[in-house]
Amino acid sequence: MQTDSKSSTLISKILIANRGEIALRIMRSAKEMGIKTVAVFSEADRSALHVRYADEAVCIGPAPSNQSYLVGEKIIAACKTTGAQAIHPGYGFLSENASFAQLVADAGLILVGPSPHAMEVMGNKLSAKAAALRYNIPMVPGTEEAVEDIEEAKHRAVEVGFPILIKAAAGGGGKGMRIVEKAEDFEEQMQLAVSEATSAFGDGSVFIERYVSSPRHIEIQVLGDNYGNVIHLFERECSVQRRHQKVVEEAPSSVLTPEIREAMGKCAVDVARSVSYSGAGTVEFILDENLDFFFLEMNTRLQVEHPVTELITGVDLVKEQIRIASGEKLSFTQDDLKISGHAIELRVYAEDPANNFLPDIGTLLTYKTPKGNGVRVDDGFEQGMEIPIYYDPMIAKLITYGKDRAEALKRMVRAIAEYEITGIETTLAFGKFVMQHEAFTSGNFDTHFVGKYFKPENLSSANGDEALIAAIIATKLFQEEKYADAPPFIGAPSSSWRKNRLKY
Repeated sequence: MQTDSKSSTLISKILIANRGEIALRIMRSAKEMGIKTVAVFSEADRSALHVRYADEAVCIGPAPSNQSYLVGEKIIAACKTTGAQAIHPGYGFLSENASFAQLVADAGLILVGPSPHAMEVMGNKLSAKAAALRYNIPMVPGTEEAVEDIEEAKHRAVEVGFPILIKAAAGGGGKGMRIVEKAEDFEEQMQLAVSEATSAFGDGSVFIERYVSSPRHIEIQVLGDNYGNVIHLFERECSVQRRHQKVVEEAPSSVLTPEIREAMGKCAVDVARSVSYSGAGTVEFILDENLDFFFLEMNTRLQVEHPVTELITGVDLVKEQIRIASGEKLSFTQDDLKISGHAIELRVYAEDPANNFLPDIGTLLTYKTPKGNGVRVDDGFEQGMEIPIYYDPMIAKLITYGKDRAEALKRMVRAIAEYEITGIETTLAFGKFVMQHEAFTSGNFDTHFVGKYFKPENLSSANGDEALIAAIIATKLFQEEKYADAPPFIGAPSSSWRKNRLKY
């Protein structure tokens, strides 16, 4: 928060500097708190649901994000025009931009998020590691500073032991990351990593660390206020990924013992303390095959997968963010929190899993979400809307909750079956594959799940079954049409095909 740490500020109107499902999700919590909401939108999002839902809406430019959602000055101007006192950045776009955070502070506005300093330190993996090391947080063996001399780096790589991982200090998403299996490949891979990091982030700084061959991705949700109170809300497992980006998340992890959970939680809290963290953040770790964990990075924002934490703790993270930004103290302690049940999230992307998860665009000809006990859908679309090419292809987050992991899994399979989307390819079929795969159901999986187990042909048999069902339905419909005008006769079988035809 960008106000005096000992003062409390009443936020009566908040601008959401984002779009789609996360904008809607933030607005709903704000409205429950009696706070007016302001949407910003690009020309491509003029008819978007978040624009219609907000109390006010301001157009901030053309469709490309670098002309709209990424232009901080336009966000600030929209606040001034509408009288919004605070800005919630959601995730993505400007949510981890320290320069934007400073711009907000300089404008006398409140950012629902951490300080520019915390963003800057944790936004670079090397400075984040340096901050965490002050609290003796476990680190993967490697270099603690950017590699400047290739020969020295190669010598250190030999000491650490191959395979090693070259990583960009700035950014993420797998860019500027290279696995090196042997010393003779080191120099070439180093140059490629530096080039990719420079192109992606404008910063060619890289470092090296031991490559963990079978890692699990475990992250800890933290909350900190402006009075030095920091707590954690347990872990999420995010090991099912494609292109180093998450597709399936769950809470809690199926492998952590209470002792490891407590140790990781303490480390996460210490990482947050290292930068006097305020607001919601996530400390990410990798867990090796021996269940040893190592600090990876900190995300200084709300995570996409935050709903699974909300479901197992009963805490509305967005409301807590807003209260902290208003200058309030955390209203609960670590001892007040406990894990209740299990939650799983599937990111429903407009992507084709059978074609290397390439993004797909088009119109949602059919869009019907699943319902029922233990099912939550966070989305920003409705039937008839188009998936724009300009932004992330995520359509929705499908989340299921159960008294235990088995029940949450069964509900997810049921919810996927009920989710109807036509007009574009989606990750729903892939999600069903994951939920029914023995490696996932047993909990014996890691971040290489997709590479180890998933092949496009895995979906072919399922699609073949669906095609057969569609053919049967078509035949039934044809027969119905053929005899539709015939007079009824005694013993005629009743049929629901006609009234359900739009479902298919």
